[in-house]
Amino acid sequence: MNDHLPHTERSGKHDNLEQLPADELLLRMNEEDQSVALTVRSVIPEVARVVEKAAAQMAVGGRLFYLGAGTSGRLGIVDASECPPTFGIEHGRVIGLIAGGDQAIRKAVEFAEDDPEGGWNDLKAHQVSEKDFVVGIAASGRTPYVVGAIQRCRAENIPTACITCNENTALEEAAEFPIVAVTGAEFVTGSTRLKAGTAQKLILNMLSTGVMIKLGRVKGNKMVDMQLANAKLVERGTRMIVQELGVSAEEAQAMLEEHGSVRKAMNNSKKKDH
Repeated sequence: MNDHLPHTERSGKHDNLEQLPADELLLRMNEEDQSVALTVRSVIPEVARVVEKAAAQMAVGGRLFYLGAGTSGRLGIVDASECPPTFGIEHGRVIGLIAGGDQAIRKAVEFAEDDPEGGWNDLKAHQVSEKDFVVGIAASGRTPYVVGAIQRCRAENIPTACITCNENTALEEAAEFPIVAVTGAEFVTGSTRLKAGTAQKLILNMLSTGVMIKLGRVKGNKMVDMQLANAKLVERGTRMIVQELGVSAEEAQAMLEEHGSVRKAMNNSKKKDH
């Protein structure tokens, strides 16, 4: 029986996987994956509260921290690293921390997640304060690196949230704003990089995008503050200016090169018109 185990550790309905042909294997995985979006939809009210609180903290100069181990830590780092190029937010405003440090991004660091002081020590190295907002990410809801950090943040009056895929956990209890997306048994038992990881990624997408929109980093549905880091993004920015101002592509690209961002190009053009 599975009932005494956390949801993410239970054995699922698919067995004898090594005997299945590839197409059947993948169809069954896809069947399991389809349940994840509905699970995430059920926790949107909790995610919305986190978006509002995190945006409020950042609006007055605070930072958004993601804290995790293994897959959870890597997902946080990916989300944090994509905020500056996508939304033009300054580096260091959204920070991803992983148990074992940056070396753990590529290669697992043994037992790093088992240190209950490790997460808090990593946060202290960034001078975390009450102005900031800290999100602990752990599919199991019991990772000491994450739980210990969130508990210490609460004790220090630092606002906290969590993203976990099991209910009634130490992490849920510790966080001020818990997000609990119960994704159930994994296709491969205990492999939380699968459904749990997908749920965490979807929630992080919502969280960072929602916060950045609340902070005014999107106009309409356009990334007007994106960093112009390659030719594709310059082309995209040029199209935005053409659509917004009705100028030629050549004029739009010249404006973009002059001002360095879509927003500044648009704003300066409108000032000239007045």
